Amino acid sequence: MAQTDDTSTPAPDTGSGASGTPDSDSSTPEVSTAPAEPKDDLVTSQHTLKAGRGTLSYTATAGRIVLREEVYEDDVFTGTKPKAEVFLTSYVVERAEGEPERPVTFAFNGGPGSSSVWLHLGLLGPRRVEMGDVGALRPPPYGLVDNPESLLTVSDLVFIDPVSTGFSRAVEGGKAKGYHGFSGDIESVGEIIRLWTARNQRWMAPKFLAGESYGTLRAAALADHLQSRYGMYLNGIMLISSVLDLGSIGLQEPDTDRAFAGFLPTYAAVAHYHGKHGRKSLSTVVRAAEEYAARDYPYALSRGVRLTGQERAEHVARLAELTGLDPHWVDRADLRIEHLRFFTELLRDERKVVGRLDSRFTGPAAAGNAEMMDADPSHDAIAGPYAAAWNHHVRADLGYESDLHYEQISSRVHPWSYADFEGKSVDVTPRLARAMRANPHLRVHVAYGWFDGATPFFAAREVLEQMDVPAELHENIEHRYYEAGHMMYVHERSRIQQSQDLADFVTGASRRS
Repeated sequence: MAQTDDTSTPAPDTGSGASGTPDSDSSTPEVSTAPAEPKDDLVTSQHTLKAGRGTLSYTATAGRIVLREEVYEDDVFTGTKPKAEVFLTSYVVERAEGEPERPVTFAFNGGPGSSSVWLHLGLLGPRRVEMGDVGALRPPPYGLVDNPESLLTVSDLVFIDPVSTGFSRAVEGGKAKGYHGFSGDIESVGEIIRLWTARNQRWMAPKFLAGESYGTLRAAALADHLQSRYGMYLNGIMLISSVLDLGSIGLQEPDTDRAFAGFLPTYAAVAHYHGKHGRKSLSTVVRAAEEYAARDYPYALSRGVRLTGQERAEHVARLAELTGLDPHWVDRADLRIEHLRFFTELLRDERKVVGRLDSRFTGPAAAGNAEMMDADPSHDAIAGPYAAAWNHHVRADLGYESDLHYEQISSRVHPWSYADFEGKSVDVTPRLARAMRANPHLRVHVAYGWFDGATPFFAAREVLEQMDVPAELHENIEHRYYEAGHMMYVHERSRIQQSQDLADFVTGASRRS
């Protein structure tokens, strides 16, 4: 069993005590203070999953593997040094003799600071959370059931928890800071993928990455890193709730006009969900918002005080119509609608706030005049069920024991370093473009939630559509939309459709001709 630092066995007292043993007793053995050499602590178990008309037999492996770095002193190789212990969970289906290598998908969430529990138990894995949905949430302790729609039906799965998330930690006496940044994260996750692939003899298997949120940024950069560092060419990457350029949504510069335009179609979709557009269809509302956000809105923002009074009034009215907000509020905001303020303002008359991760969810406002919501009601609804399900699953189903707290979302990774991008936007589209140009067989699947207030669909798609690859390679990118939020699999109908879409993508991208 892994132990936390505060439960480790203390060193024996070598000073004088009740026994009267003198301090100077030369017979007292010296006690080493060096930490024990870490070792992999993997556990395996056998399971079955009924899927369709058949039954899958699979091996689950859970535990931490030791991440090492090569050490050189005066240009002399002196061996490897353990740096971190990274928690993985893999599910591998028994392959009949003569069958081709099954695909393998490496999956992770984002944050930065998030474990992989969300994709693991929400969408991809052989077991999933039962939590209910908007208006019909289950009470604690929630539920955990088999997932016959699991991606395991077409691909083996490896879930990775980056350092300082989940059960992953720096080694005892080591520092985790080097992993808390763009480059260190890419290099460490890439090394884990290489190790697993080599140790499990899967170099000849079709390989995929699946990332969510910041995990899409990681996946895009990893595609290039795996190719350039290891010669590992992928078949496909799955970008779920994509954000490849942080500048497109104002995460680095919150008050950029680009970000205001990127969020606008999401505001319109959310307003539609909450009844602000009468009998208009969602598609009609979103299309109108996209057209305005692509052309007229950026022009209006760029004009500043050069807008005439009439022009300003027209844009205020148009924004209010699209977003469902009060025109006087839009005017006071100078046409610039920040996303957290939108979620606070939309249902203020009902003393409710709207969810950021999933704007279908609402919750009571802490104060009727609050400028910002004090909590995200969608995160409040989601966090508990996943914590309960995981802490049961890892011990009862997988047989892995640890007294460490499983960090679903850890604040320990902050401040996150973007030193590689100093003076410019954090944008990985050049790296994804490079990977696609070098590997024209690389396919990309992008999943969007209409009601995702964290990674808005319009901004994400605009970034991809401007990526510098030949027109024929843009055909390798497929786009799928769901009437749900950031974690679209919370919505049952979307989960089932998304599961099928991902299975089709992996199957298609795995074909060898």
